[in-house]
Amino acid sequence: MRVAPARWPRATAPGRFGPAELRLALAAPRPAAGLTSEWRLVDGLRTHTRRAGEPGGAATPVVLVHGLAVSHRYLTPLALALAGTHPVYVPDLPGFGLTERPGRAYDVSRHADHLAGWLAAYRMPPVCLLGHSFGAEVVAALAARRPDAVRAVVLAGPTSDPAARSRRAQFGRWLVDTLREAPLQAPILLRDVFDARPWRVYATLSHSVHNAIEADLVRIAAPTLVVTGSRDPVVPPSWRSQLGQLVPHARTVAVPGAAHNVATTAPAQVADAIRALLAPSLTNR
Repeated sequence: MRVAPARWPRATAPGRFGPAELRLALAAPRPAAGLTSEWRLVDGLRTHTRRAGEPGGAATPVVLVHGLAVSHRYLTPLALALAGTHPVYVPDLPGFGLTERPGRAYDVSRHADHLAGWLAAYRMPPVCLLGHSFGAEVVAALAARRPDAVRAVVLAGPTSDPAARSRRAQFGRWLVDTLREAPLQAPILLRDVFDARPWRVYATLSHSVHNAIEADLVRIAAPTLVVTGSRDPVVPPSWRSQLGQLVPHARTVAVPGAAHNVATTAPAQVADAIRALLAPSLTNR
């Protein structure tokens, strides 16, 4: 029987993000609604993780990996939507959120290496890895290199579409997306950009548009879900369809009404899709 996460506000409709969600997203490192913060040394960097749910047991741990310019904060709604049935971990990548800032911006490969080190530090069993936006590039790279560490993969709004693989094109699509997102997400973005520093955000965008995610997608062996918002201008239907064809064991879901930040504004729908992906009949095939 599914257990609802404690003290979480009523789920909002796709595309919505309210004051209660904002307060919880900005709470770290204070405990809030069952979320706690902790730090571990990974590859010489003090790495912050926001976590929810009880570890151990038969449920597969779910690890949520944020995109560029942001942090664990905007993934808080999804973490709590999953916490009733799965232990959930939301690490901040090097330079972002509350994790120590290295002297240079990591590329996709370096972030994937750090995430592999993070999994080792936590002595994780095979996990479900969800990466959103740039985080999906990191997750794809890790899943391609370390199939033993991954039980399932979720690519949420993955970048970057080969039809718009430049800084200017991606920035243009993100500007369109801002008009389709819930306005109260803006304070999170401002806080996250301040923490990361604008130069790191720009450098990470440069790494993203020079990363050919296709080379990693075709090597993913785990059952995979590609989930996007139906109104996502960063991941249009043509790129979503191509993603589904590139990954050997993939299915695609488009959440009606949601834009690029589908994990933030449609957490209940994304959580349900993840639970379906992790059903034994799918992951054991």
